Amino acid sequence: MDKQILYQYIDACELVKETEEEIERLQRRRRETVTDKVRMSDYDFPFGEISCTIHGVPYDALDHDALDRKEHILEQRKAAAEAIKIQVEEWLVTVPPRMQRIIRYKVFEGMTWGQVAAKMGRKATEASVKMEFQRFMAEK
Repeated sequence: MDKQILYQYIDACELVKETEEEIERLQRRRRETVTDKVRMSDYDFPFGEISCTIHGVPYDALDHDALDRKEHILEQRKAAAEAIKIQVEEWLVTVPPRMQRIIRYKVFEGMTWGQVAAKMGRKATEASVKMEFQRFMAEK
């Protein structure tokens, strides 16, 4: 596992959230109905003014196919991001607990090495935590 995959994990998590929101927007658009009121003349004599309510969907039947294709593409994007997330999470389970904490603080939460050392406690210094991380990543 290289560092790039770890940093992609953060983007993959955000991409999953954003993609789910986009899919929900598309599905909401599909369910959306528009209502409008129009005034017209009566069909029979004395041709008085009447009011009529019209209901419908705000897109064409052709647009429906485009929405299907767009939703399919979004589902594929979400699946690819989920695959990256699962790959990183499976790897992270095999890592020692101390290194899991260092990775979570530094990579996922974006802390500085000094902040990571303070969170780790037990006489950990900025340099020692950084060196421990670099050695671990060199092994992998």
